[in-house]
Amino acid sequence: METKFPPKLFVNQNTLLKFAARFAQRLSSSSIARGNISPPRNNYKTNSFMYAIVEILGQQFKVEAGKKLYIHRMNEAEEGSKIEFNKVLLIDNDGKITVGAPTVAGAKVTAEVVSHVQGDTVLVFHKKRRKGYRKLNGHRQKFTQVKINEIVA
Repeated sequence: METKFPPKLFVNQNTLLKFAARFAQRLSSSSIARGNISPPRNNYKTNSFMYAIVEILGQQFKVEAGKKLYIHRMNEAEEGSKIEFNKVLLIDNDGKITVGAPTVAGAKVTAEVVSHVQGDTVLVFHKKRRKGYRKLNGHRQKFTQVKINEIVA
């Protein structure tokens, strides 16, 4: 007995034109065309903001004004205190990119310490198969939450 595969669908010119006409009719009667809803904007394509790449405690972060980020624990910083980061590696100001060699001269990022927190538990499990050797250790990483106030270029 032969197995019958589903027949292949061929789209001819008339079917394609009918589909396009129905799609255009739906689009013209939609609420976007009537002006009730504004079309979605692609904000991710426009660089109407300023960001910087900063080295903080040996790690590089992309920071923007008003954003919060978690960095490794800064024991010397108290909650509510203001701190400055001078190792600014790159600044993007409305599409104008300034790259430092190795840092951008005169640039700094000011921030405020929000809180000191602990991260989630990280479990470290070691096992050697067929030997009965199993070891489970864990720890909680300590972080400092920082709110970026401004980027000075």
